[in-house]
Amino acid sequence: MKDYAKSAKAIIQAIGGEKNIARLIHCSTRLRFTLKDPDAVDFKTLKAVPGVIGAVNAAGQCQVVIGNDVVEMYDAVMAELGDALDGAAADTTPKAKQKWYQVLLDFIIAIFQPLVPAIAGGGILKSLLMLVAMFGWMSDKSSTYQLLNFIGTAPLYFLPILVAITTAQKLRVNILVAVSIVSALVLPDMTAALGKGITLFSLPVQNITYASQVFPAILCVLFYSVMEKYLTKYSPKAIRIFFVPLVSMAVTVPVTLLLLGPAGYTFGQGFSAVILFLFNHFGWIATALLATVLPLMVATGMHKAMIPYAVSSMSSIGKELLYLPASLAHNISESGVCFGIAIRTKDKTIRATAISAGISALFGITEPALYGITLQNKRALTSVMISSFVGGAFVGIVGLQGFALVGPGLASLTLFVDKANPMNLIYALIGFGISLVLSFVLSLFLWQDAPAPQTENEVAPADPTLPSVETITGGTVTPVAGEQVALDQVNDDIFASGVMGEGLAIIPNNGELVAPAPGKIIMVADTEHAIGLRTNTGKELMFHVGIDTVKLQGQYFHALVKEDDAVKAGQPLLEFDLDRIIEAGYDPTVMVIDTTQPETAHALGTNMA
Repeated sequence: MKDYAKSAKAIIQAIGGEKNIARLIHCSTRLRFTLKDPDAVDFKTLKAVPGVIGAVNAAGQCQVVIGNDVVEMYDAVMAELGDALDGAAADTTPKAKQKWYQVLLDFIIAIFQPLVPAIAGGGILKSLLMLVAMFGWMSDKSSTYQLLNFIGTAPLYFLPILVAITTAQKLRVNILVAVSIVSALVLPDMTAALGKGITLFSLPVQNITYASQVFPAILCVLFYSVMEKYLTKYSPKAIRIFFVPLVSMAVTVPVTLLLLGPAGYTFGQGFSAVILFLFNHFGWIATALLATVLPLMVATGMHKAMIPYAVSSMSSIGKELLYLPASLAHNISESGVCFGIAIRTKDKTIRATAISAGISALFGITEPALYGITLQNKRALTSVMISSFVGGAFVGIVGLQGFALVGPGLASLTLFVDKANPMNLIYALIGFGISLVLSFVLSLFLWQDAPAPQTENEVAPADPTLPSVETITGGTVTPVAGEQVALDQVNDDIFASGVMGEGLAIIPNNGELVAPAPGKIIMVADTEHAIGLRTNTGKELMFHVGIDTVKLQGQYFHALVKEDDAVKAGQPLLEFDLDRIIEAGYDPTVMVIDTTQPETAHALGTNMA
């Protein structure tokens, strides 16, 4: 049983606390935080939280990859935040100024990401109905078919209203007023009047069918947000409740009909035209290349930038020719690679991760595969990219088309059902098979388990001119991880001269000192910056952390053992705050001295340099 509440607390803490959160949404696999200070995130701690697959700062957001449990984790985080998010959200000015493209991407994602479930649900319902009709299980003339088809059509038809909601939420304006303004554009009487040709203040109004349009609604709500801000500021409080909506509606709708609507419509048409131009002139190469780079785009969250195009394409031409076919090749390639690695690897942890991630990718959710397997191994990533290119090339050559905006996978293959072209689904199945089989085979041949990782304190090959850890300590474990240097190079005359005994010095890269060999603790300095150990072979060793650190009087040091304690090789003896010691102006070099000689053995005292 996963403890979502505990993980939620850890996530909030790692991203800088609840006061650092300006906004939180989630997609199918990620928590997407808009933060006031992006630099406050502790990514190392964040990635170690149970339930977190990975984390990345992209598209102006801190994106925390959760996988299939994203809804449960989102609910837990929201429950933990409570009313705090409302207070945090009110302050929308981040401490660290975002670049313009980060602001734009954050705005786009906030508007379009929440639309996907409704559009996907309606699209899949329509594709299932077409499949049922193609097999002759239901007549497309029947009232049942027509009614269910209306349900599937509704999200796309009323897309402007859905966009009005998400845009108003992002801009933090009155949602119901925004919806009312945009509703005027899709009002049946308005549509009929535009079709007949009307004028406004003697100015001709362009005949545009605003149903299913996206960009006119966005521009409309953007203009309304400006109106609301200034009207609220200057309107008398006594009449504000009706005056602000009244003037906003009376001004915004005409401005939209005359200027913003045609501009948004033209932009949307041009957006789709550019993609169609690329597809018509580069054909399968465009699909193949997009499929190849999708692992990197998904990893950084940049694939979300494709959603506006896909939504616009769906609303304007009723299908999508590039992103969905490329996603099919990539998603299934991720799955095939994971299944191949699950068979090939001898690592039980990797095998378990690969099986789970492979199943998720098979159904169109690739983040677990990307963060759990692909991005951690170049051979796995190479297998995915090769297979994605080949699969993408095939679906590009045959001209595969998608009819529902949802991640392509085993359960959503009906998105490729085309009543006018039954072969479209066949092509999708072939592309599915090519990507799955090729990626599976490639992973079997290319995958290699990584060599057993060297533990942080395991003895590594050293400079042959320096004394080895085995020679000095008689053990096989390095006392502290870091770079070994000659003892005569340290910035302390006593240690450098060798008068204390033969030894070695290590510039540490962490704050943990461990026993190099089993033995008994014979001394712990009062200031805890030095420890003496007598090994079971009779060697007496002194470990001295830092130069002149006795002056810290024990600050930043914490001994984990006491005198007469028996210890094992690799057992932690001392923890020290490496960063704080350096900040205090001290050299943190660790000296390891063999003091076995009688004349130096007594040097082990509590007043070490």
